[in-house]
Amino acid sequence: MVKILNGKKLAQQLNEHTAQRVANLKAKGIVPGLAVVLVGEDPASMIYTRNKARQADKLGFKSILKKMPSTVTQDELLATIRQLNADPCIHGILVQEPLPDQINQSAVIETISPEKDVDGFNPINVGKLYANDGRHFPVACTPRGVMTMLEQYQIPVAGKDVVIIGRSRLVGKPLQALMINQNATVTMLHHASTDAEYYLKHADIVVVGIGKANFLHASDIKNGAVVIDVGINRDEQGHLVGDVDFDDVSSVASAITPVPGGVGPMTIATLMQQTVDLAEWSNQ
Repeated sequence: MVKILNGKKLAQQLNEHTAQRVANLKAKGIVPGLAVVLVGEDPASMIYTRNKARQADKLGFKSILKKMPSTVTQDELLATIRQLNADPCIHGILVQEPLPDQINQSAVIETISPEKDVDGFNPINVGKLYANDGRHFPVACTPRGVMTMLEQYQIPVAGKDVVIIGRSRLVGKPLQALMINQNATVTMLHHASTDAEYYLKHADIVVVGIGKANFLHASDIKNGAVVIDVGINRDEQGHLVGDVDFDDVSSVASAITPVPGGVGPMTIATLMQQTVDLAEWSNQ
Protein backbone atom coordinates (compact mmCIF):
# COMPACT_ATOMS: atom_id res chain seq x y z
CA MET A 1 0.00 0.00 0.00
CA VAL A 2 1.50 3.33 -1.07
CA LYS A 3 2.10 5.93 1.66
CA ILE A 4 0.71 9.38 0.85
CA LEU A 5 3.09 12.09 2.02
CA ASN A 6 0.57 14.65 3.26
CA GLY A 7 2.28 18.01 2.94
CA LYS A 8 -0.80 19.93 4.02
CA LYS A 9 -0.95 18.15 7.38
CA LEU A 10 2.79 18.43 7.90
CA ALA A 11 2.74 22.14 7.02
CA GLN A 12 0.07 22.72 9.69
CA GLN A 13 2.30 21.05 12.26
CA LEU A 14 5.30 23.08 11.13
CA ASN A 15 3.27 26.31 11.33
CA GLU A 16 2.19 25.45 14.87
CA HIS A 17 5.84 25.06 15.87
CA THR A 18 6.72 28.30 14.06
CA ALA A 19 3.93 30.12 15.92
CA GLN A 20 5.40 28.98 19.24
CA ARG A 21 8.83 30.23 18.20
CA VAL A 22 7.28 33.59 17.26
CA ALA A 23 5.69 33.79 20.70
CA ASN A 24 9.05 33.08 22.31
CA LEU A 25 10.70 35.85 20.29
CA LYS A 26 7.94 38.32 21.08
CA ALA A 27 8.49 37.63 24.77
CA LYS A 28 12.01 38.96 24.19
CA GLY A 29 10.73 42.01 22.33
CA ILE A 30 11.51 40.65 18.84
CA VAL A 31 8.86 40.45 16.10
CA PRO A 32 9.89 38.48 12.97
CA GLY A 33 9.53 40.72 9.92
CA LEU A 34 8.88 39.51 6.37
CA ALA A 35 8.84 41.82 3.34
CA VAL A 36 7.50 40.60 0.01
CA VAL A 37 8.04 42.73 -3.09
CA LEU A 38 5.57 42.22 -5.96
CA VAL A 39 6.33 43.78 -9.33
CA GLY A 40 3.43 44.01 -11.78
CA GLU A 41 0.12 42.20 -11.72
CA ASP A 42 0.87 38.63 -12.78
CA PRO A 43 -2.22 36.69 -11.56
CA ALA A 44 -0.30 33.71 -10.17
CA SER A 45 2.22 35.98 -8.42
CA MET A 46 -0.59 38.00 -6.86
CA ILE A 47 -2.11 34.79 -5.43
CA TYR A 48 1.25 33.56 -4.13
CA THR A 49 2.14 36.85 -2.46
CA ARG A 50 -1.31 37.17 -0.92
CA ASN A 51 -1.06 33.65 0.52
CA LYS A 52 2.39 34.38 1.94
CA ALA A 53 1.28 37.66 3.50
CA ARG A 54 -1.84 36.06 4.95
CA GLN A 55 0.14 33.24 6.56
CA ALA A 56 2.71 35.67 7.94
CA ASP A 57 -0.06 37.74 9.52
CA LYS A 58 -1.65 34.62 10.95
CA LEU A 59 1.61 33.61 12.63
CA GLY A 60 2.08 37.04 14.18
CA PHE A 61 4.82 38.40 11.91
CA LYS A 62 5.37 41.99 10.94
CA SER A 63 4.34 41.54 7.30
CA ILE A 64 5.00 44.06 4.53
CA LEU A 65 3.81 43.70 0.93
CA LYS A 66 5.37 46.26 -1.39
CA LYS A 67 3.62 46.49 -4.75
CA MET A 68 5.49 48.10 -7.62
CA PRO A 69 4.28 48.70 -11.19
CA SER A 70 5.50 46.56 -14.07
CA THR A 71 7.15 49.72 -15.45
CA VAL A 72 9.44 50.04 -12.44
CA THR A 73 13.07 50.68 -13.30
CA GLN A 74 15.85 48.49 -12.02
CA ASP A 75 17.30 51.37 -10.02
CA GLU A 76 13.93 51.93 -8.30
CA LEU A 77 13.56 48.25 -7.43
CA LEU A 78 17.11 47.94 -6.11
CA ALA A 79 16.63 51.10 -4.05
CA THR A 80 13.55 49.54 -2.43
CA ILE A 81 15.52 46.38 -1.61
CA ARG A 82 18.33 48.44 -0.06
CA GLN A 83 15.78 50.25 2.13
CA LEU A 84 14.49 46.89 3.36
CA ASN A 85 18.07 45.70 3.92
CA ALA A 86 18.57 48.68 6.22
CA ASP A 87 15.31 48.19 8.13
CA PRO A 88 16.09 46.41 11.43
CA CYS A 89 12.45 45.33 11.74
CA ILE A 90 12.69 43.24 8.57
CA HIS A 91 14.42 39.87 8.86
CA GLY A 92 13.39 38.23 5.56
CA ILE A 93 13.09 39.74 2.07
CA LEU A 94 11.81 38.07 -1.07
CA VAL A 95 11.10 39.49 -4.50
CA GLN A 96 8.35 37.53 -6.22
CA GLU A 97 9.19 36.15 -9.65
CA PRO A 98 8.70 36.45 -12.60
CA LEU A 99 10.10 39.94 -13.08
CA PRO A 100 9.64 42.27 -16.09
CA ASP A 101 12.17 42.11 -18.90
CA GLN A 102 13.85 45.40 -17.94
CA ILE A 103 14.90 43.95 -14.57
CA ASN A 104 18.16 42.04 -14.20
CA GLN A 105 17.17 39.12 -12.00
CA SER A 106 20.72 38.38 -10.89
CA ALA A 107 21.18 41.97 -9.74
CA VAL A 108 18.03 41.73 -7.65
CA ILE A 109 19.14 38.49 -6.00
CA GLU A 110 22.62 39.84 -5.30
CA THR A 111 21.25 43.07 -3.79
CA ILE A 112 19.20 41.27 -1.13
CA SER A 113 21.34 41.01 1.99
CA PRO A 114 22.51 37.42 2.53
CA GLU A 115 21.35 37.74 6.15
CA LYS A 116 17.80 38.57 4.95
CA ASP A 117 17.72 36.29 1.89
CA VAL A 118 14.72 34.23 2.97
CA ASP A 119 14.56 32.49 -0.44
CA GLY A 120 18.18 31.34 -0.16
CA PHE A 121 19.12 32.47 -3.69
CA ASN A 122 21.91 34.93 -2.94
CA PRO A 123 25.20 33.54 -4.37
CA ILE A 124 26.83 33.75 -0.94
CA ASN A 125 24.17 31.48 0.57
CA VAL A 126 24.24 29.15 -2.43
CA GLY A 127 28.01 28.87 -2.00
CA LYS A 128 27.60 28.01 1.68
CA LEU A 129 25.07 25.34 0.75
CA TYR A 130 27.39 23.66 -1.74
CA ALA A 131 30.32 23.99 0.66
CA ASN A 132 28.16 22.31 3.33
CA ASP A 133 29.06 25.21 5.62
CA GLY A 134 28.31 24.38 9.24
CA ARG A 135 27.17 27.91 10.10
CA HIS A 136 23.66 29.36 9.83
CA PHE A 137 22.42 30.34 6.36
CA PRO A 138 19.07 30.19 4.51
CA VAL A 139 18.39 27.72 1.70
CA ALA A 140 15.75 27.56 -1.03
CA CYS A 141 12.38 26.93 0.62
CA THR A 142 10.94 24.23 -1.65
CA PRO A 143 14.01 21.95 -1.43
CA ARG A 144 14.20 22.48 2.32
CA GLY A 145 10.50 21.62 2.55
CA VAL A 146 11.13 18.40 0.59
CA MET A 147 13.93 17.41 2.97
CA THR A 148 11.67 18.13 5.95
CA MET A 149 8.99 15.86 4.49
CA LEU A 150 11.43 13.01 4.00
CA GLU A 151 12.74 13.44 7.55
CA GLN A 152 9.31 13.63 9.17
CA TYR A 153 8.06 10.58 7.29
CA GLN A 154 11.25 8.74 8.28
CA ILE A 155 12.40 8.15 4.72
CA PRO A 156 16.20 7.80 4.82
CA VAL A 157 18.37 9.68 2.34
CA ALA A 158 21.90 8.58 3.28
CA GLY A 159 23.23 5.91 0.96
CA LYS A 160 20.21 6.12 -1.37
CA ASP A 161 20.24 6.61 -5.13
CA VAL A 162 18.34 9.83 -5.86
CA VAL A 163 17.25 11.09 -9.27
CA ILE A 164 16.18 14.71 -9.67
CA ILE A 165 14.45 15.60 -12.93
CA GLY A 166 14.99 19.31 -13.56
CA ARG A 167 17.98 21.49 -12.75
CA SER A 168 16.40 24.84 -11.87
CA ARG A 169 18.08 27.15 -9.36
CA LEU A 170 14.78 27.20 -7.43
CA VAL A 171 14.49 23.44 -6.86
CA GLY A 172 16.79 21.05 -8.67
CA LYS A 173 20.21 22.49 -7.93
CA PRO A 174 19.73 23.36 -4.23
CA LEU A 175 17.97 20.04 -3.65
CA GLN A 176 20.92 18.24 -5.22
CA ALA A 177 23.24 19.94 -2.73
CA LEU A 178 20.99 19.17 0.24
CA MET A 179 20.79 15.51 -0.78
CA ILE A 180 24.55 15.23 -1.27
CA ASN A 181 25.13 16.91 2.08
CA GLN A 182 23.07 14.11 3.63
CA ASN A 183 25.17 11.46 1.87
CA ALA A 184 22.84 10.52 -0.97
CA THR A 185 24.13 9.58 -4.43
CA VAL A 186 22.45 12.07 -6.75
CA THR A 187 21.85 12.03 -10.49
CA MET A 188 20.28 15.09 -12.10
CA LEU A 189 18.39 14.56 -15.35
CA HIS A 190 17.51 17.25 -17.90
CA HIS A 191 16.69 17.61 -21.59
CA ALA A 192 20.22 16.70 -22.68
CA SER A 193 20.53 13.62 -20.48
CA THR A 194 21.14 10.21 -22.00
CA ASP A 195 20.20 6.87 -20.39
CA ALA A 196 17.47 8.57 -18.33
CA GLU A 197 15.53 5.30 -18.28
CA TYR A 198 18.45 3.49 -16.67
CA TYR A 199 18.89 6.04 -13.87
CA LEU A 200 15.17 6.21 -13.10
CA LYS A 201 14.86 2.43 -12.91
CA HIS A 202 17.64 2.32 -10.31
CA ALA A 203 16.51 5.27 -8.21
CA ASP A 204 15.32 4.85 -4.62
CA ILE A 205 13.97 8.41 -4.57
CA VAL A 206 12.70 10.35 -7.60
CA VAL A 207 11.99 14.09 -7.50
CA VAL A 208 10.28 15.71 -10.49
CA GLY A 209 10.07 19.45 -11.08
CA ILE A 210 9.89 20.33 -14.77
CA GLY A 211 6.39 21.74 -15.24
CA LYS A 212 5.02 19.01 -17.54
CA ALA A 213 1.68 17.55 -16.49
CA ASN A 214 1.67 13.78 -15.82
CA PHE A 215 5.21 13.43 -17.17
CA LEU A 216 6.27 10.52 -14.94
CA HIS A 217 4.53 7.14 -15.24
CA ALA A 218 4.67 3.87 -13.32
CA SER A 219 6.68 2.23 -16.08
CA ASP A 220 9.44 4.82 -15.59
CA ILE A 221 10.39 3.85 -12.02
CA LYS A 222 11.28 0.76 -10.04
CA ASN A 223 8.89 -0.87 -7.60
CA GLY A 224 9.07 0.69 -4.16
CA ALA A 225 10.57 4.02 -5.18
CA VAL A 226 9.69 7.18 -3.26
CA VAL A 227 8.30 9.85 -5.60
CA ILE A 228 8.28 13.58 -4.82
CA ASP A 229 6.22 15.72 -7.21
CA VAL A 230 7.22 19.39 -7.26
CA GLY A 231 5.27 20.23 -10.41
CA ILE A 232 2.16 22.42 -10.55
CA ASN A 233 0.15 22.34 -13.79
CA ARG A 234 -3.39 22.56 -15.12
CA ASP A 235 -4.80 19.67 -17.12
CA GLU A 236 -7.23 19.98 -20.02
CA GLN A 237 -10.15 20.16 -17.59
CA GLY A 238 -8.46 22.92 -15.61
CA HIS A 239 -7.68 20.69 -12.64
CA LEU A 240 -4.46 21.19 -10.68
CA VAL A 241 -2.05 18.31 -11.37
CA GLY A 242 1.63 17.63 -10.88
CA ASP A 243 4.42 16.31 -13.07
CA VAL A 244 3.57 12.77 -11.92
CA ASP A 245 0.68 10.63 -13.13
CA PHE A 246 -0.45 10.15 -9.53
CA ASP A 247 -2.87 7.22 -9.94
CA ASP A 248 -0.53 5.31 -12.24
CA VAL A 249 2.67 5.86 -10.22
CA SER A 250 0.89 5.11 -6.93
CA SER A 251 0.52 1.52 -8.11
CA VAL A 252 4.28 0.92 -7.85
CA ALA A 253 5.68 3.62 -5.53
CA SER A 254 6.18 3.02 -1.81
CA ALA A 255 5.47 6.69 -1.01
CA ILE A 256 4.29 9.67 -3.06
CA THR A 257 3.34 13.33 -2.67
CA PRO A 258 -0.05 14.43 -4.03
CA VAL A 259 -0.78 17.59 -6.02
CA PRO A 260 -2.31 19.62 -4.54
CA GLY A 261 -1.55 19.04 -0.87
CA GLY A 262 2.02 17.80 -1.13
CA VAL A 263 5.11 19.94 -1.61
CA GLY A 264 3.20 23.21 -2.17
CA PRO A 265 2.02 23.77 1.42
CA MET A 266 5.48 22.86 2.69
CA THR A 267 7.08 25.63 0.62
CA ILE A 268 5.10 28.40 2.31
CA ALA A 269 5.43 26.80 5.75
CA THR A 270 9.20 26.59 5.22
CA LEU A 271 9.29 30.23 4.16
CA MET A 272 7.68 31.14 7.49
CA GLN A 273 10.04 28.83 9.38
CA GLN A 274 13.05 30.36 7.69
CA THR A 275 11.91 33.92 8.42
CA VAL A 276 11.91 33.01 12.12
CA ASP A 277 15.34 31.41 11.67
CA LEU A 278 16.65 34.70 10.29
CA ALA A 279 15.09 36.64 13.15
CA GLU A 280 16.69 34.34 15.71
CA TRP A 281 20.08 34.36 13.99
CA SER A 282 20.12 38.16 13.71
CA ASN A 283 19.78 38.43 17.48
CA GLN A 284 22.34 35.82 18.49
